[in-house]
Amino acid sequence: MTNLRDARHRSVRRRAGKLMLSLLSFLIAAGLMLPSVQAAPPPPSYNYSYWNEAVASPAAYQATKIVTGEMIGAGALLEPNDLHVTEDQKVYILDSGNNRVVVTDDQFRLLRIIDSFVNEGQVDGFNRPLGLYVTKDEQLYVADTGNNRIVQLAPDGTLLAIVEAPESDLLTSTFVFQPARLVVDRAGRIYVMAIGVFDGFMEFNADGTFTTFIGANRVYVDPIEYIWKLLSTREQRSQMVQFTPTEFTNLDIDEEGFIYATNGDEWGDNIKKLNAQGTDILRRNGYFSPGGDIIYDIDEGPARLIDIDVTDSEIYSVLDAKQGRIFTYNGDGFLMYVFGGKGNLIGEFHTPTAIERIGDDFIVLDRALGEITVFQTTEYGRVLNEAVRSYYRGDEERSSELFKQAANMNANLEYAYDGIGKSLLRQGEYEEAVHYFRQAMDRKNYSKAYLLYRKEVLREIFPALMTCLLIFIAAYIVVRRVLKLRGRKQGVQIEME
Repeated sequence: MTNLRDARHRSVRRRAGKLMLSLLSFLIAAGLMLPSVQAAPPPPSYNYSYWNEAVASPAAYQATKIVTGEMIGAGALLEPNDLHVTEDQKVYILDSGNNRVVVTDDQFRLLRIIDSFVNEGQVDGFNRPLGLYVTKDEQLYVADTGNNRIVQLAPDGTLLAIVEAPESDLLTSTFVFQPARLVVDRAGRIYVMAIGVFDGFMEFNADGTFTTFIGANRVYVDPIEYIWKLLSTREQRSQMVQFTPTEFTNLDIDEEGFIYATNGDEWGDNIKKLNAQGTDILRRNGYFSPGGDIIYDIDEGPARLIDIDVTDSEIYSVLDAKQGRIFTYNGDGFLMYVFGGKGNLIGEFHTPTAIERIGDDFIVLDRALGEITVFQTTEYGRVLNEAVRSYYRGDEERSSELFKQAANMNANLEYAYDGIGKSLLRQGEYEEAVHYFRQAMDRKNYSKAYLLYRKEVLREIFPALMTCLLIFIAAYIVVRRVLKLRGRKQGVQIEME
């Protein structure tokens, strides 16, 4: 009896062990099927597919040279922080550590150095400036952070105005004005990103008067911390960190006066396009929301965008400080290409801090190394850039042709098929557009093109359908009358008989 009981126990243990192994195998398999943000490094040059996978791509840009302060003829750059390129392709370099602005031409030949100006009869200068902006008439605005002011200079270096700490009911009594980045619109309004300001950008009139804040970021609430606050006493809550909006990290302004901005919201929308009311109107119609890498190491977290550059045709590029990569998007939010990285090779950076364009080429400023890396377009990059610009200008045929060239160079570029489809849609080629939207996995435009194609087909066959229907109705009426007459004749014959 005991042996039988022991045998049963052993049998039960064996079954339990098999069940546990099966359950463990299932959990492992399920874990392998779950998406993970920690993945293998992407290819040297890559894009992201509709399925959120990093796929190989031809290089759109290649680093061609490195420029140092010594090569310019201005001496070593010390912790430079910002760049600006004017319409006539003059390059303004904010050499923060040396408290000066270095101005060069597009070939980095030194034009002049601005390190002082006359203020009320006295020689004045900058103190750890962090940002600068140059208007179309070459007025220079410098965020003179260490001096808690904004300095406005004429093209010849003459002081025009100084914007100091504003006084307003919107500001607290302990507020310290530390401008870090700024842009100026056509009306002369100044938009300032200030350190420690979470209410949005500070807006100043052309005369330097502070008016309001615009474009405040959303407040991110940690659910666990929120629950702890609900369970805590008033004294404990007073010692906890308050929920505040995310701080902006940089901004740029386009030809139409829209402000493009980046912020430190790593888990939300970290790129915005603000209208005059401060409303975010950025289009996010791509395969994923613009904001840098969508596959990243879980220990490092998502991208931290620290600069943005807007060019024509609603094309904009952002700089990720963590990986040193530049991501470029079109106006609809589709990722066009990626380049750059962290490292010691040419085309890689140590502490990238600013990006700008000279024509179609990129320049990237490295604060720690005090140097500028120049990137020039490849044939693939030129074709893709011009395809987007042609579509923006309304040149559908040219855009479709260029997108086809881009697709031939890069079969993984699903966005090119979407561009071809949109160009065909504008031209009224609905049947072909349906085909390309299917390849691009663009459901919204596929449905739109299919609906228009169906209407087009119906318009073509409608006359024939109506003709057949009328013939059928007429034949039906004739046959019915004939049958009715025959029925009457047969009835009369029967009565006569």
